[in-house]
Amino acid sequence: MVRGLVQCTCHTGYRLMDDGRSCQDVDECAEEGYCSQGCTNLEGGFQCWCVHGYELRPDKRSCKALGPEPVLLFANRIDIRQVLPHRSEYTLLLNNLENAIALDFHHSQELVFWSDVTLDRIMKANLNGSNVEEVVSTGLESPGGLAIDWIHDKLYWTDSGTSRIEVANLDGTHRKVLLWQNMEKPRAIALHPIEGKIYWTDWGNTPRIEYANMDGSNRRVIADTHLFWPNGLTIDYAGHRMYWVDAKHHVIEKADLDGRNRKAVINQGLPHPFAITVFEDSLYWTDWHTKSINSANKFTGKNQEIIRNKLHFPMDIHTLHPQRQPEGGKNRCGANNGGCSHLCLPGNKTYTCACPTGFKKVDHNNCANSLDKFLLFARRTDIRRISFDTEDMSDDVIPLADVRNAVALDWDARDGYIYWTDVTTDSINRALWNGSKQEVVVDTSLESPAGLAIDWVTNKLYWTDAGTDRIEVSNADGSMRTVLIWENLDRPRDIVVDPVGGFMYWTDWGANPKIERAGMDSSSRIVIISSNLTWPNGLAIDYETKRLYWADAGMKTIEYGNFDGSDRQVLIGSQLPHPFGLTIHEDMLYWTDWQSKSIQSANKLTGSGRYTLAENLENLMDIHMFQRHRKTVHNSCAVNNGGCSDLCLLAPAPKAYSCSCPTGINLQADGKTCTPGMSSFLIFARRTDIRMVSLDIPYFADVVLAVNSSMKNTIAIGVDPQDGKVYWSDSTLKKISRANINGTADEDVISTGLMTTDGLAVDAVGRKIYWTDTGTNRIEAANLDGSMRKVLVWQNLDSPRAIALYHEMGYMYWSDWGEHAKLERSAMDGSERVILINNNLGWPNGLAIDMAGSQLLWADAHTERIEVADLNGQNRHTLITPVQHPYGLTLLGSHIYWTDWQSRSIQRADKNSGANTITVRANLPGLMDIQAVDRERALGFNKCGRKNGGCTHLCLPRPNGTSCACPTGVLLKGDGRSCDDSPETFLLFSNRVSVRRISLDTNDHTDVHVPVPELHNVISLDYDSVDGKLYYTDVTLDVIRRSNLDGSGMETVISQGLKTTDGLAVDWVARNMYWTDTGRNTIEVARIDGTSRKVLVNNSLDEPRAIAVFPSKGFLFWTDWGHIAKIERSHLDGTDRKVLINTDLGWPNGLTLDYDTRRIFWVDAHLDRIESSDLNGKLRQILVSPVSHPFALTQLKPVSSPLTPFSRLSQQDRWIYWTDWQTKSIQRVDKHTGRNKETVLANVEGLMDIIVVSPNRQTGTNLCGVNNGGCTHLCFAKTNSFVCACPDEPDGRPCSIIAGYIPTSPSRETSSTPVPKAPTETSQRGPPVVNCTDNNLNVEGCLQSNVVTAPHGEGLHVSYVIGGVLTILTILILIVALIIYRHKKSKFADPGVSNLTYSNPSYRTSTQEVKIEASQKPPIYNQLRYKKEGGVDGGYTKEKIRIVEGVCLLSTEELYWDDLKQIKPSRGGLHTCMRTDTVSLQASSASLDDGETEQLLQEEVSECSSITTLTPSVITPQRHAQHSLPDTGWMSMRKPSTESEV
Repeated sequence: MVRGLVQCTCHTGYRLMDDGRSCQDVDECAEEGYCSQGCTNLEGGFQCWCVHGYELRPDKRSCKALGPEPVLLFANRIDIRQVLPHRSEYTLLLNNLENAIALDFHHSQELVFWSDVTLDRIMKANLNGSNVEEVVSTGLESPGGLAIDWIHDKLYWTDSGTSRIEVANLDGTHRKVLLWQNMEKPRAIALHPIEGKIYWTDWGNTPRIEYANMDGSNRRVIADTHLFWPNGLTIDYAGHRMYWVDAKHHVIEKADLDGRNRKAVINQGLPHPFAITVFEDSLYWTDWHTKSINSANKFTGKNQEIIRNKLHFPMDIHTLHPQRQPEGGKNRCGANNGGCSHLCLPGNKTYTCACPTGFKKVDHNNCANSLDKFLLFARRTDIRRISFDTEDMSDDVIPLADVRNAVALDWDARDGYIYWTDVTTDSINRALWNGSKQEVVVDTSLESPAGLAIDWVTNKLYWTDAGTDRIEVSNADGSMRTVLIWENLDRPRDIVVDPVGGFMYWTDWGANPKIERAGMDSSSRIVIISSNLTWPNGLAIDYETKRLYWADAGMKTIEYGNFDGSDRQVLIGSQLPHPFGLTIHEDMLYWTDWQSKSIQSANKLTGSGRYTLAENLENLMDIHMFQRHRKTVHNSCAVNNGGCSDLCLLAPAPKAYSCSCPTGINLQADGKTCTPGMSSFLIFARRTDIRMVSLDIPYFADVVLAVNSSMKNTIAIGVDPQDGKVYWSDSTLKKISRANINGTADEDVISTGLMTTDGLAVDAVGRKIYWTDTGTNRIEAANLDGSMRKVLVWQNLDSPRAIALYHEMGYMYWSDWGEHAKLERSAMDGSERVILINNNLGWPNGLAIDMAGSQLLWADAHTERIEVADLNGQNRHTLITPVQHPYGLTLLGSHIYWTDWQSRSIQRADKNSGANTITVRANLPGLMDIQAVDRERALGFNKCGRKNGGCTHLCLPRPNGTSCACPTGVLLKGDGRSCDDSPETFLLFSNRVSVRRISLDTNDHTDVHVPVPELHNVISLDYDSVDGKLYYTDVTLDVIRRSNLDGSGMETVISQGLKTTDGLAVDWVARNMYWTDTGRNTIEVARIDGTSRKVLVNNSLDEPRAIAVFPSKGFLFWTDWGHIAKIERSHLDGTDRKVLINTDLGWPNGLTLDYDTRRIFWVDAHLDRIESSDLNGKLRQILVSPVSHPFALTQLKPVSSPLTPFSRLSQQDRWIYWTDWQTKSIQRVDKHTGRNKETVLANVEGLMDIIVVSPNRQTGTNLCGVNNGGCTHLCFAKTNSFVCACPDEPDGRPCSIIAGYIPTSPSRETSSTPVPKAPTETSQRGPPVVNCTDNNLNVEGCLQSNVVTAPHGEGLHVSYVIGGVLTILTILILIVALIIYRHKKSKFADPGVSNLTYSNPSYRTSTQEVKIEASQKPPIYNQLRYKKEGGVDGGYTKEKIRIVEGVCLLSTEELYWDDLKQIKPSRGGLHTCMRTDTVSLQASSASLDDGETEQLLQEEVSECSSITTLTPSVITPQRHAQHSLPDTGWMSMRKPSTESEV
């Protein structure tokens, strides 16, 4: 009370009225933000409530969404990330993106969708980042917004480039342009599928926010004032409001869903807001300027905070939470898509059936299955159609792959095909009108196919080529191609055919622009228009008025005239900036214009009624109207192909048609039949294909040999004119193949043992094939089918290249461009070898024999000459100089032909004078060998014709007769005529993917592949001389297999329970095989057929590797290079196990036994040496040290047959052979002295096991040799006795461990019973079988077996005394060596390598990874490990992969041996250049393409002073540079024609 006055107050929830006395209830719900969502006003209070999916928080005012924690999902251009708003946790979802802008998600299907405006694609992936797929990949220009309808499973997007809103299914099918009118630059889009509404912003000239039903109906503008760049848009489904950002006005606004109650929420601190999303009571937005994600209260705009800043470039943003896609809405389309055939789109309350763009509705629910009529047009990188079946006239991209630069188009309604040319890929292609069944029709010998026309009556394809200046024709599928017009063409452009009248018309915009006409068979050619033309482009025929229409981009007119060119009139002469394509349909003319970037139409008779169908379309090319109702035309080719054997072409009356032949083939006199093939032709290799140029016809056109198999790097080529077969070598695929001249029946002739076959020659007379190999430095020959292959020359070859044969003289000639380039000659059996020329040669590439003129011609790419000499190398003189870079050389008749790498052409000149040089074909990159063939010419007399010259195998010509020869490695018998089938003594070795043989009977030491099928990763080998079978382990397949040496009879003997079988040994006497398994650390045995398998040793094994058996002694030896390396011995049954050597061992790898001197030899890959000891591990001595990284070794037993010549005996039994991983070679030394080290074979990757096969190696016997010792299953010999044993798993047969006793029923315990050593019971029948132990050797049963025991008690043998003294000496020397070695090691040791910890050197890699702290993995590392997998297949367990034989050797000098060995020492001057030729030729190995190869060539050329460097302008084809016309716009993306452009 103040001075007696009364002041009234009200309770909470009421307010004092104006009278100051009464109270009125406050309506809290009228104040926005009082409650998060729902609000009910009560008397004196209020109550907040939440919609479905939310719950009231404890403050009783705000709502919390039920479900997981919300995640902000945002696009960041190069990636898509998610951030937790309250914790700022930040994770990557998808990375390596180009330019991700818009995104949305589908929560229930766990998908994320985004648009990429660089790739112009819409993509999707799982929400965990997996399974990325394209959804929409065509017809997008700037897809800046997208939204997901999660109820009806639809995808909506905006495109500000095409000014459209489109919709499709979630997989991109049934795509439809939904809204296209009055659209400028639509950007953000948001859906309210519960209400069936779509909202979007448009920031065009009149910025606005609009909405419509989701079927496109009932479109309204919500806001169009105070907007400039309305970017982001989001809908608050619970609050029934929309929010948007305006980046120009720096504001975030909100409004009701109908646009009322619009109000700014935030209008400060917004430099450039882009996208916005809402969740619960917060707004979240991205800002381009601050590169951040921010948040604020959605009612007040307060509580602004930065969620995350320093982002790359934040774009679209969404809150990933189930309540952002609430399930409350009803699916208006129901379960059966609303009964619609294609799209079911929701409207306000119901739904609408809709059709994909361009397809008309046939009734309420269904759409047509195809288009009847559409305008087809090319746009460089895509081909589009505008349907005339619907009103919207939207252009729709036909989904085609790899359209690079489409120019000309045509169509054929009969099969529904569209055809187009591509001037970047230089191809003609076709596909069905809907984009399916896409295929290349023609892709060879095209340079700039700019015009295309379909003869729909006889199904032919006509095209012009402005690069080759030809008009050609083929069947619609590209077959039976032939050249129609090749003369007097200068850049032909468009072509149209008139099958009704039999004429074709074409425009030519060369130096003298003109329009010409000829019959469709090229007859009656005339120029019909030649004046007032500049760039005549599109042509169109109007059958109704019988007129020809054309567009001229230079004159800027569309004109017409009669079919003969008379009555010429200008139809449209204004506002035509640059017309290109032209077509007519019914009364209308349609054309494309490059400059106005539009498609327009006008009346064909008056030119009036001009209308623009489409605009803002860049790179518009050809245009055609596809329609299904063409009139049928009677034609003469319909019946029996007009009687033609090949092509029947229409012609003008009265002839009506004529017959024609494929390119290069002549028509016979009857005018109907073609000759069977080319009779006289050039054939040349071009790396990835082989082509032929016919010399029978008046023009030069190359035809590709249509072989089914692929070619990677075809170099050399040869032809057998008698059988009509072509032979070629591929240095990447490393094989020689052949096919018929028509491309059929292709097969591989030689597929093993080749490296770089640079030269190839077919002896058509003697029916042989000869080749040179620069990689192996050999010259070989074989029968034409590849059989009876023989190495003819293998010594003193450096880089043999070209080879030429002269059967009648019995000579072969070859060029060698190694360090000392030379031309050589020998007899065709390799004898009588002489050097003809060895001075003033650089890179002697091509070689040819002129039999008529008795002279030898060669091309030298370094001296840039083609030279000639007589057949003895005398009278040498230069025929042609300079030639740029000749490679292949051949001659026919009075001409020589050669290929040139630098000018990329085939040249011709006179054979005798070298004059009259012309270019036969140009613009052919990658040219290699070339041969000229005349099939009509007689072959000559075959010296080996009668009974193969009396030879059983090979008959080879010589100057004075013939000689008989045997396949590689086999000696000719004493009769000089016959051969054995295989060598007597040979090495077998494995290198993972092959098993090979090196004969020791001959001295060429050439490896020959053993044709065993299906080799993946072969490690260990052994041979059973009894059955003549090879046994091997394959650690990729985890099997042990066997096979005959001819590759037949391959079978798997052990297929289960193997991990890594590193060692394998066959006991040829007892017919058992033993193997080590490093993965399971066991030694097992089985019968050689794989039965009766038993584990012999499975304890105290760490990494068992090599294994060897001594059957006559009953011993088993093995190496173990585990933690403590050792060599062990046991009896063949695994008993009496004894460690022979466990000191001074590193990685004992290979192991072999000398059965005569009774010594063990082993290689140590860590200590780098080969050692030996006696069978007890005593008398140890080092044979060879150091060796770089030995893996396996073997040795040969002396041959003691009285028939063997002594010299061969002493030569052969002294050697020990081993494989070496580091030098990739097979080496040998004298096993007695360790001297005379030689390389038997070099440059073999992945060398593994090696064994000697000799008739005298597997000799000796034991008690198991006869009748398996009487054992039922396994028989193991011991020194003077044997034991029987049972397999670990019973096999159903009764097993006895008593020799000769067969139990009646198999007992379960047998398999685990220990083998008794006591004498066994004598069985009732037959001679007594006794277990012959040392105690009862005198029993009668033992004496019957031929076991001779040593006499007892003889004194110390003299050899033991000597051995003892030698041992002491050896030990002393070893100690001294060790001290020196240690001293040196410490001197050279690298401090970085000291903390290398090695795992066991296995050749699988494993979980025991090598820890390398201080130093990087040396380059050798990858060479030394072998994976069980062929590729990078991770399908195998880590267990399977294990590190390998030593990462590297400990001294760093050796780390780089692998890198260094690839750098050949430069020879200076001329020879520095020489390497280029190798590089270019063997580009395959470095997988260079032509461009890179030639670039290398260019670089090298510039370094060599003797080679004139060519400027790019010299190399560039000049022909088209004369007229620099702007109309070559579509040529701009052509392939570079020179190295400098590459």
